[in-house]
Amino acid sequence: MSTDPVTPDTKDWTWVLDRRCPDCGFDPARVAHTDVAERIATDATHWVDRLTRSGVRQRPAPGVWSILEYGCHIRDVHRIFAHRVRLMLTEDVPRFPNWDQDATALADDYGAQDPAVVALELFDAATTVSDTYRSVPDDAWSRRGLRSNGSEFTIATIALYHLHDIVHHAWDVTGELF
Repeated sequence: MSTDPVTPDTKDWTWVLDRRCPDCGFDPARVAHTDVAERIATDATHWVDRLTRSGVRQRPAPGVWSILEYGCHIRDVHRIFAHRVRLMLTEDVPRFPNWDQDATALADDYGAQDPAVVALELFDAATTVSDTYRSVPDDAWSRRGLRSNGSEFTIATIALYHLHDIVHHAWDVTGELF
């Protein structure tokens, strides 16, 4: 298992709400925000499978996360987005706490976690956030929230942003386009 540091991702990915991602193929214009819950639930089953493969701890190249590390990240992404959507449903224009994904990966030692436990936690987190999206009333999809850098989301746009994150990381691991 490589311990080479992964280059922190400092890009502002909010552009994926306006156009197709040239890497993973995600196109926000082709996905309804009300379909995100089902897509997340389906994706979680694929991650459970990925996390049971041999070599799950091996990094494909120096500075690139292993399947296990991506799985840990996806689990945490689901948890973060579930929290953010709940804030948007219960508060007026909440400002989301900052989350440094790279610091979390180091602090939680993603590469040393048990893949079987991560698979269960990822599946549970995906179920929770999927249920959260399913519970959004029709008239609440336009409720707003702010990321720590000031980027504004509605529940509908944060759902699409969330879906791109997991689709993109599935592409990182499999090379399969959305």
